[in-house]
Amino acid sequence: MTTITSSEEFESNLQLYADVAIKVGLNLQPGQRLLVRNIGSIVSITPFMRHLTKAAYRAGARFVDVIWMDEQLDKIRIQYAEPDSLDEFPQWQVDGLLEYAGRGDAILGIFATDPDLFAGLEPELVTQTQQVRAKKLKPYIELLGKSNFNWLTICVPESQWAKKMFPNLPADEQIPSLWHAIFNTLRLHHPDPVAAWQSHINRLVTFRDHLTQKRYRALKFSGPGTDLTVGLTDRHIWQGGRITSKSGISHTPNLPTEEVFTMPHREQVDGVVRASKPLSYGGILIEDFSVTFKQGRAVNVTAGRGGTALRKLIETDEGASRLGEVALVPHCSPISQSGLLFYQTLFDENAACHLALGNALRFSMEGGTSIATEDFLDEGGNVSALHIDFMIGSDEINVDGITIDDTSEAVMRAGEWAIEF
Repeated sequence: MTTITSSEEFESNLQLYADVAIKVGLNLQPGQRLLVRNIGSIVSITPFMRHLTKAAYRAGARFVDVIWMDEQLDKIRIQYAEPDSLDEFPQWQVDGLLEYAGRGDAILGIFATDPDLFAGLEPELVTQTQQVRAKKLKPYIELLGKSNFNWLTICVPESQWAKKMFPNLPADEQIPSLWHAIFNTLRLHHPDPVAAWQSHINRLVTFRDHLTQKRYRALKFSGPGTDLTVGLTDRHIWQGGRITSKSGISHTPNLPTEEVFTMPHREQVDGVVRASKPLSYGGILIEDFSVTFKQGRAVNVTAGRGGTALRKLIETDEGASRLGEVALVPHCSPISQSGLLFYQTLFDENAACHLALGNALRFSMEGGTSIATEDFLDEGGNVSALHIDFMIGSDEINVDGITIDDTSEAVMRAGEWAIEF
């Protein structure tokens, strides 16, 4: 693995990353307030946070505020706190997020997390804390799903994450190697990374618009261990590349991003699907797993590791056992071609087609952001406190679009687009 050796080059790339995050991801507008929610290692996040703040103020931010959270404190709490106290969650965090989200300010999440943070801890206690957090933040997630504000999620390296990805490298090369891998996925090697991202996003928009016009009633996934039909809502809209907030700000919520996605019908998913990559969720690693669906509901989960935790998460609420997203990603994506398993959903989901258990993003349905929850459910949308992406794509997966008259059309073959423009 080639690593960055020049401190000057590294600092330059950090600032480029910050600029891409602010200008492409958030598309922060002059006069907007920005709330940054840091999740993971404060030590790992702080240096980049300063570059990010500088980029935000240069873009005209009125104010940059930060919610600092250290994941090690979560681990210590699960280890030593009384079990009945794990139902506590700070209301000020909920109120702060709702204040910014409700007003249409920009919100950015930075993750620097250890994929194995909770390894060896009691799974029931870990899942309990995750369920409490998800339920408390549900009003915020609903505003996000309604595209009430411009938002972005990004990652920076953390020591244990880097060690897991590059266990055979000397300790002093692990974090630089992870930074190098992240910079590559962010197209920072281009002469003008912002322009490169704009070109890439335009291509994603072309695919999403084509799929929306096709009006498939379902998608059929087939491959090793996978035979799954995912019904789509009648008014589904394909998204990808960029979305527009209620205030008219076009933004790209995830960096990197290689996906186009839409909303499954919550009651029309049938068959079995095998995960093609491990899932790291909230410090738990779930590996070698399959999920069986019947009439939209996950009715069986098998896993080589972490199956108990996944089953408990699916029990969080009624919608957690159903799908809220189906996404298509070509195998030729830079993340897939890197050959790296990142153990971080933001990256791994952009290496492969994926599904999400739980909450559906309402902007993936025509009129979905403005209708009542009951009507949204009646239309086939899903509501949950959770949204858990897991990867199902590979170079062995085929995807077909099923039309209204039950004609089957090739959408992907051997993991690559079968659509040409």
